[in-house]
Amino acid sequence: MKKKYLYSIFLLIMTHEASMAQQQITIETKRNVLVLSTDADHALVSSYFGKKIANKSEYPVIPTLDKYLPGSDDLYNKREAYVASGSVNLLEPALSVTHADGNKSTVLSFQSFKETLIDNNRKLTTIVLKDPKYNFEVRLQYLAYFEEDVVEQWSEISHQEKGTVVLNKFASANLSLSGKKFYLKNQYSTAMREMRSEEQQLLHGLRTLDSKLGTRTNLLHSSSFMLSIDGPSAEDTGNIIAGSLAWTGNFRLDFETFDDYYLRITAGINNFSSNYSLKAGENFVTPKFVYTYSSNGKGLASRNLQNWARKYQLMDGAGDRATLLNNWETTYFDFNDEKLNSLVQDTKNLGVDVFLLDDGWFGNKYPRNGSTAGLGDWQFNKQKLKNGITSIGKEATTNGVKFGIWLEPEMVNPKSELYEQHPDWIIRQPERKEYYMRNQLVLDLTNKKVQDFIFNVVDETFAQVPDLAFIKWDCNSLIYNANSPTLKNQDHFYIEYVRGLNSVLERIRKKYPKVPMMLCAGGGSRVDYAALKYFTEFWPSDNTNPFDRIFIQWEYSYYFPSIAVDNHVTDMGKQPIKFKTDVAMMGKLGYDVKVHELSESDLLFSQNAVKAYNGFKEIVWHGQQYRLQDPYQHDVASISYVNDSKDQAVVFNYFMATRTTTRQALPIILKGLDANKRYKLEEINLYPGSKSPIDSSKVYSGDFLMNIGFNPEVNDRRTSVVIKISSI
Repeated sequence: MKKKYLYSIFLLIMTHEASMAQQQITIETKRNVLVLSTDADHALVSSYFGKKIANKSEYPVIPTLDKYLPGSDDLYNKREAYVASGSVNLLEPALSVTHADGNKSTVLSFQSFKETLIDNNRKLTTIVLKDPKYNFEVRLQYLAYFEEDVVEQWSEISHQEKGTVVLNKFASANLSLSGKKFYLKNQYSTAMREMRSEEQQLLHGLRTLDSKLGTRTNLLHSSSFMLSIDGPSAEDTGNIIAGSLAWTGNFRLDFETFDDYYLRITAGINNFSSNYSLKAGENFVTPKFVYTYSSNGKGLASRNLQNWARKYQLMDGAGDRATLLNNWETTYFDFNDEKLNSLVQDTKNLGVDVFLLDDGWFGNKYPRNGSTAGLGDWQFNKQKLKNGITSIGKEATTNGVKFGIWLEPEMVNPKSELYEQHPDWIIRQPERKEYYMRNQLVLDLTNKKVQDFIFNVVDETFAQVPDLAFIKWDCNSLIYNANSPTLKNQDHFYIEYVRGLNSVLERIRKKYPKVPMMLCAGGGSRVDYAALKYFTEFWPSDNTNPFDRIFIQWEYSYYFPSIAVDNHVTDMGKQPIKFKTDVAMMGKLGYDVKVHELSESDLLFSQNAVKAYNGFKEIVWHGQQYRLQDPYQHDVASISYVNDSKDQAVVFNYFMATRTTTRQALPIILKGLDANKRYKLEEINLYPGSKSPIDSSKVYSGDFLMNIGFNPEVNDRRTSVVIKISSI
């Protein structure tokens, strides 16, 4: 009996020691948690990702409840937190390495972890993994944003082997998830048709979203996505992960289902044509993979990302924005001093902040009178501008408006002085025929001389216009025949190009930290959070038809805050100017119209619209966004913005029916208000001479508006309605 008792004590002690040897790490935010733990083999595995539970001590129980045990013929399905290839894993890896001795197997064993409290909202968790055979190390970094429920994850790879290690694949992150079914919502694009949405169940196999384009990397696929677990998610229901890779170059997102109950997400730089030779002591840092979890549908996931972006990532995300008048659709390449001075007057007359001079202001030997010549020669055109951009800048200042300018400094026309003088600055294969997109080639930003040139283009522009108030930074060509004339290892090309671009942008921001800059790439083909660290906003699409723009802007809203989205009123589309303006107000308003050709009523409406927008733009830019009725399934699309104190809101409503429906029949349920507050609703931004059917004297409780709703009375004659909600 005594021996049996002592044996029981021995087993209890051994079990306790074993459990102590296994490490548990929690990455926590306000509502969610990612639980990592070590197993008997010292591998770091993902135990749980989802909603937090009240008792932290119960997290270790979660893995024991997973009763799926692989049989002898099954793939090795350990849910490692960062999967390496060449050993027992046969699924898509995060890391694939050729070691200095030629061995292609890597095993990552847990070594240690450290938590660093950055401030009361951010905690960085660093986990060190090492290969027991090689002096090779991976540090997994998890930066948790508590209030925003967002995690940034990336990896840092280094070694001390006797020779060079080649990284064949080097993802930023793995996420291993369990569930019955998985549904992927992603966006695909072409020029003028950006962010078209599709949602599908992920069946067996590998689904990859990627880019190999070099620049304009979102031209075909977005590097952002939403993944629903156990079933399709709706706006306010369902378990969902929203993710976005912060990288301005080639990307790769892998979604691999395995063993019926699991999905592994792998996100990072695309390893296409990019075997990276890593020297001993060198630290390779991957881009950040940004993600959030929501147990309350897509709407909350969007707000998490938007709140995080405004506070931590978007350039001046908590600040102000300028409205502007662009000359592009008014003049195209055909302008002179007189025309531009007239447009400055139009800018003042319209009431917006900035006059933006677009493409065509430069080039002398090869004048920029079209898209075929002059790009790269950034001297003002003496035939068009007798006194240069300095004179236009002064004209704007004299009239109480600001001056902005268009640049495309990464590109060059073959018909240019730059092409003639510096052929070694251009990306191309010397043995191949040159291929042009929009009559352009791309400059080699892996070359520090090219980096200096591009920085000097911006610097010299400021020298001519010290009060320059806005830059539209365009990028219109993809990279064909990828080759750097000066880079020693062409496998590094795609990575070094982005590093070179970021280096230029860092220098610009160091010297000119506050100037607003628009990110543009033949429309919305370059939209990611790494670039938006340097840019205050982005151009979603060259398609400014307001009917199409509702869908485009709607899809961007899943990942990016409205303050970052530039929407212009233009001549594109046959809708009335009120509809165009109301659609453009769903973000950062701008104009690209012939102001002097507007009718008296349209001009008066536009002037009043700018004033009205100035009265509520802070709510749109910094408030919480709620998608109320989508444009796909409803005759009226509706979206609202509510300020943080919940005492003001703006609701945009757009008539979308294209066949027999003539009105919004039922009330629209509002969201985000205070149930205990009382509100008045007023229609604003009315066209001159029109009268609203909305009774602004009536008072409604927030509870009523969020359960019963309100009918904005949108119909085929009142095609757009803007409602301002104010508490009393």
